[in-house]
Amino acid sequence: MLVLLAGIFVVHIATVIMLFVSTIANVWMVGSSSLGTVSSGLWLLCNKTCEQLPVSSRDEASLKAVQAFMILSIIFSVIALVMFIVQLFTLEKGKRFYITGAIMLVCWMCILIGVSIYTARFTGRVPLSTSSHHGYCFILAWICFCFSFIIGILYLVLRKK
Repeated sequence: MLVLLAGIFVVHIATVIMLFVSTIANVWMVGSSSLGTVSSGLWLLCNKTCEQLPVSSRDEASLKAVQAFMILSIIFSVIALVMFIVQLFTLEKGKRFYITGAIMLVCWMCILIGVSIYTARFTGRVPLSTSSHHGYCFILAWICFCFSFIIGILYLVLRKK
């Protein structure tokens, strides 16, 4: 049981780190142009230097929503990690980690909403580029989506023995 708890804890920490990286780094979409590789993220557009991401007025609300949901997912993931540690030392034997699991599933929903909005509104559009594909931050966000769901379900099912 201790090995299972340690494994879940390690995967949870990895998920938090990957959420930070996917939200902060600017490689959600990568394209090629005559000037070289162009990458865009949630915050900046980077070629050789980085500048503010140019967004049309009709896409601005969508980008703000993606930014907000990704930040919320980080916050909920960290809160779930803290709650897991607190519940680990305060719960009686045989009790389940309901609060931690519920918070992690809220994190899962925030990732789902944020990445889905990005997929629907911004896929394939990198300013100043001819061809584009998804970058590693986008892929990390979907990996975090899977990990947070699995961790949330495991917390709900897991009993402290």
